[in-house]
Amino acid sequence: MKKLILSVLTLATLTTAAMAVYAPIPEQEQGKALSFRLGASVSHDSNIFGAATNEIDSMVYNVSPSIVFNSSVSDQTFVSASYELSLDHMVDRPGSKDLTSHSLSGRVAHSFNQSTNIDLSDSYLISKNPQSLLAGVPLNTDQSFKRNEFDARFTTSAGQKTGVTVKYRNVVSSYDNDALATSLDRMEQLAGVELSYALLPETKLVGEYRYQNINYDQNGGNKDKQSHFLLGGVDYTAKENLTLTGRAGFESRSRDAERDTTVPYLELRSRYAYADGSFLAAGYAYTLEEPSDVVRFTDTKVNRFFVNVQHRLTGAFTASGSLTYEPSQLQGRRGFADIDETTTRFGLGLSWVPGKNWTVTGTYDVDNVSSDDPNRDQQRNRIGVSARVLF
Repeated sequence: MKKLILSVLTLATLTTAAMAVYAPIPEQEQGKALSFRLGASVSHDSNIFGAATNEIDSMVYNVSPSIVFNSSVSDQTFVSASYELSLDHMVDRPGSKDLTSHSLSGRVAHSFNQSTNIDLSDSYLISKNPQSLLAGVPLNTDQSFKRNEFDARFTTSAGQKTGVTVKYRNVVSSYDNDALATSLDRMEQLAGVELSYALLPETKLVGEYRYQNINYDQNGGNKDKQSHFLLGGVDYTAKENLTLTGRAGFESRSRDAERDTTVPYLELRSRYAYADGSFLAAGYAYTLEEPSDVVRFTDTKVNRFFVNVQHRLTGAFTASGSLTYEPSQLQGRRGFADIDETTTRFGLGLSWVPGKNWTVTGTYDVDNVSSDDPNRDQQRNRIGVSARVLF
């Protein structure tokens, strides 16, 4: 259930104990270096192109084989890699009805000592059937894209209570459609350094600086931008099963051919694991993001509220749900007005694990975009069932 686990693009976390490197591995994959998975699903999508009007719906049949490698190659080094092939058949899709997507990822985590470690990861996605569709794209436009993301994280200590973390991310996005490629193909780089101080065993004070650089492939002089972030915050672990994280500060953004701006930045996150296999996570963020229409708008000011919940009903059944609510404002370029827009995403899931190597899941997802510009409105519903077996 890809849409049910919301990610706000966070860097991977590496936990060390003594000299060993530990990484989260699904229970079904533990104990063996190489795993093979075969998944199949059937679903109904009410708006396969994300159109504002004259939506096209279709049944979607999918087969997705994958291979996963996980190994602690030494007491200090962990390596993982995976590849997934996704084959979609969309019965009522105009044009090509068979879509082939690929996902490839790799990770190396190494612990130099108890306090110093490095984590490197890279993922490459060729998506022919995107899970999140662009608002305002002309009717029946192919939104297939390629995306590569490289993440690096280096953590060490500068004293008994002081930690230093250096982070870097590079994301390259490119679209198959010529018009979308001209507007949206770009590279985004984000680098930062974080200093932390353990005020109490459960409380860590944090100060952070980030630099962001966004470069578009075409007409960059009108779209490129650079940002400086200065943030402060706290990480609080009330209990082993409850964590609270907060960052607050400002972002100063300069644009090559548009007005510069300085805006507040805020991110709040919490997670409470209230039982084995059950948790509640919630948060809020206020930030600037890239719009899908870069001709009329420079940025999008986003308020993002989210709640994720997972509850293990019995040993074999687990229910999950997610809700994201995003009131936002698209910032108009010179000569264009700002517009308000609200995006709501809701998902439900029920998973059944009848045996060690089998998982059966039913899902229901709703996407809704309500905009001052009716051409950017979007409604999309998907319901489906999938099964996966591990070899």
